[in-house]
Amino acid sequence: MIALFVLLVSGVSAEILVDLNCTTYVGDGTITFGYAPSATICNNVISDASCDALYAPVTAGEYPAPGNDVERPFNCYTATATSGGAFSADMKKAALDTCPRSCGFCCGTSAYNCRNVQFPRLNCDTVTRAQCESAAWRTIIAADCPSACGFCNEGGCVDAVIDCANDRSICGTVGMQDFVNTYCQKTCQRCASSTTAASTGTGTCTTFIADSSTSCRSWAANGFCTNNFYTAVQRRAYCATTCRLC
Repeated sequence: MIALFVLLVSGVSAEILVDLNCTTYVGDGTITFGYAPSATICNNVISDASCDALYAPVTAGEYPAPGNDVERPFNCYTATATSGGAFSADMKKAALDTCPRSCGFCCGTSAYNCRNVQFPRLNCDTVTRAQCESAAWRTIIAADCPSACGFCNEGGCVDAVIDCANDRSICGTVGMQDFVNTYCQKTCQRCASSTTAASTGTGTCTTFIADSSTSCRSWAANGFCTNNFYTAVQRRAYCATTCRLC
């Protein structure tokens, strides 16, 4: 995640002139900074038509998109209708709250603005929209790469099947418990983070095996000690003290 930069540039050919948030360095001789995939991965809060009216593109029909360097609509970051206008935090907040996709600010919204784990099981930078909606990947991404799919506010807990919430009666249906425990953890409140201390290995221990990794604190925050994807052997081998394993 690239931090916010306020950069006033004159006499250069780069198109993204003021706010480099949600961009990545390209430096290919044609484009210096281009928009990262996280710049436009979200949806606008209000209708796209309303965003078109509020945040008219600098060039008609040209909006920020991954890989391009189209200048953001001026209203996204300044109260002045020119590229030389002073950066305005209030204008940017308004853009984030209403039209983050049109302004290329998705990475700054609360759902996408968080840290991924230090050692994820997949490359967070290459996560696709299809993976974000895949039953095979969603729970892993929520734990390891929450910023890639807008899972930052989910606490590592998502449904593997995205339409579980359409029929909450399934949570109590006899014969469906194995299914909901695996695929509807959020809707049916079956996430590993809700387990008791006894079930996570604390028991009556008074001393614990020392952690062998320096990353245990961040791993634990993202579900290492509670997510069933990891085995008890893995937890004990790397983070026994953090996970409170004898």
